[in-house]
Amino acid sequence: MNLLISIAACVLLSATPLLAQQIGGSSTGSVHAPVHDAENRPITAGGFVANAPVVFRDVSAQAGLTSWRQADGTADMKYILESLGSGVALLDYDNDGWLDIYLVSGLTYDAVNGKTAPEHAALFHNNHDGTFTDVAARAGVTNDRWGVGVAVGDYDNDGWPDLYVTNFGKNRLYHNNHNGTFTDVAEHAGVALDSWSTGPTFGDYDGDGRLDLFVPGYVHYDLNHPPVPGSKNVVSNFCQFRGIDVFCGPRGLQGEHDHLFHNNGDGTFTDVSVKAGVSDPNAYYGLTAVFADLNDDGKPELLVADDSTPNYLYRNKGDGTFEDVSFESGYAVNGDGRETATMGIGVGDYLNNGRPGLFDTDFSDDYKVLYRNEGNLDFTDVSYDSGIAKQTIPFLSWGTGFLDYDNDGWKDIFIASGHVYPQVDKQDWGTSYAERPLLFHNQKGNGFDLVAAASGSGLAAVLPARGAAFGDLFNDGRIDVVLNSVNHTPTLLRNMSEGKHSWVELKLIGGPKSPRDAVGAAVYLTTEKLRQRADVISGGSFASSNDPRLHFGLGDATTVDEVEIHWPSGAVEKIKLPKVDRIFTVEEGKGVVGELCATCAKLSPETAAVR
Repeated sequence: MNLLISIAACVLLSATPLLAQQIGGSSTGSVHAPVHDAENRPITAGGFVANAPVVFRDVSAQAGLTSWRQADGTADMKYILESLGSGVALLDYDNDGWLDIYLVSGLTYDAVNGKTAPEHAALFHNNHDGTFTDVAARAGVTNDRWGVGVAVGDYDNDGWPDLYVTNFGKNRLYHNNHNGTFTDVAEHAGVALDSWSTGPTFGDYDGDGRLDLFVPGYVHYDLNHPPVPGSKNVVSNFCQFRGIDVFCGPRGLQGEHDHLFHNNGDGTFTDVSVKAGVSDPNAYYGLTAVFADLNDDGKPELLVADDSTPNYLYRNKGDGTFEDVSFESGYAVNGDGRETATMGIGVGDYLNNGRPGLFDTDFSDDYKVLYRNEGNLDFTDVSYDSGIAKQTIPFLSWGTGFLDYDNDGWKDIFIASGHVYPQVDKQDWGTSYAERPLLFHNQKGNGFDLVAAASGSGLAAVLPARGAAFGDLFNDGRIDVVLNSVNHTPTLLRNMSEGKHSWVELKLIGGPKSPRDAVGAAVYLTTEKLRQRADVISGGSFASSNDPRLHFGLGDATTVDEVEIHWPSGAVEKIKLPKVDRIFTVEEGKGVVGELCATCAKLSPETAAVR
């Protein structure tokens, strides 16, 4: 089946210039009829249901996050540089047991030209009472560059999470100083680059116990000669969408190459992109990357989501190099044999069969793609069969992830959306510039149902969203969501689902032969009825990083039978958990070394108010 898809894709790619002239600068499906709700609003900004259960509540203001605002160019988005937005990371930067929030910001042309002060990133410290305080300036992580993505990883194995922030221009590697501050060591480490980088990922691709770094590249962009209609390097048809004038690109523009940096173990990295076979000689438009072990051989594969060009899936050969199996695997294109404008990647074992599936977000007028993992790096597009495809077509989607929002033991899908063309609000296309998020509930492996967006709830928040990160911000065993939107304040969606199911979370600490933060570990948790898998991953979604702790909803179970951990070192360890509804710290070779139960104590008035 995948061979046929590959052949069809090759034929299609040969016709890409003609298709691009028809549909503009981004790869989409065919034009679809507009979809409206009962009040004649575009379905992307409507369709709300009165009296539906509230799954998420927007607590951004109460939590103190709305004091900060992402900036990215101007509201009319004249240039593609202004359109990408930025990612978000969840990390416990001070090791106090509570997740903090790092939000990347872009810039404006006025800031670049020195006419205004540069916008800055935010680091919101978790105050343990439902509120957060921006400490970015004190911590030294304001970036002050045209930021895009962020990945979290303890690259020097000192037990403290570090940050890699990508930019248009030079990137930053923020080393954690263990005292609430960071130092940018990107130049010394050799990972600064100086192009347009997007969604990075950390992973130990060669099994030496140290995190390496992969950085995708997007478009070669000249600030002094931006791509506009009439430019020498721009075809005018690449500057239209559905017949209206929009910014130019990415199609018709020169792409940037990707970079793999090997960790030398002395605070420096070496660019091994060409040697390893992942340099992207085609110069596709990379947006997000993820290291993840997809064939259960203990070695992480590399996924790259490419905008309007085929996606990459690189098989880890175990000798320091990768094999490009993008088309053979079925991941390069969707089930129609067509490349998509892929923005974000979700990785998760949504069937509870021990094999991570993949979910890709993409442009409006195109369905979002769910790939079922058949084993041996063979993936099948099951978007329509699973109930995902049809309802996602009007949305232009970015950040995404698999999360068990109701702790029933089955991973659900969250999608953050927002258009890139403000002009769509003046058209009757059934889509909108600001869009609501989507949540699909897993029907125990038998497809997905769209969760109703209760009026006034977090699922009814209409935003120009980009980055999305998922994690237990309140240590209550329920997964929350943080969104970073273009030229907008951040959004914290607190999980309000009924607490009728038990759960456990695992913070893993690697041993001497594994990365200290255990990136690359796979955990299998068994109860009486289910065997679930979760992986420690850095990066993904859209240019974002999730809670590194692994979360398992237990459904009807009240005990855990067994936890089997496949450490990055190759060691396999089985442990017992004495209780549930706890966050356990597990160290390689030592078993459970700590536990946290924030919900055991009575909630403070401040936390109750935010809740």
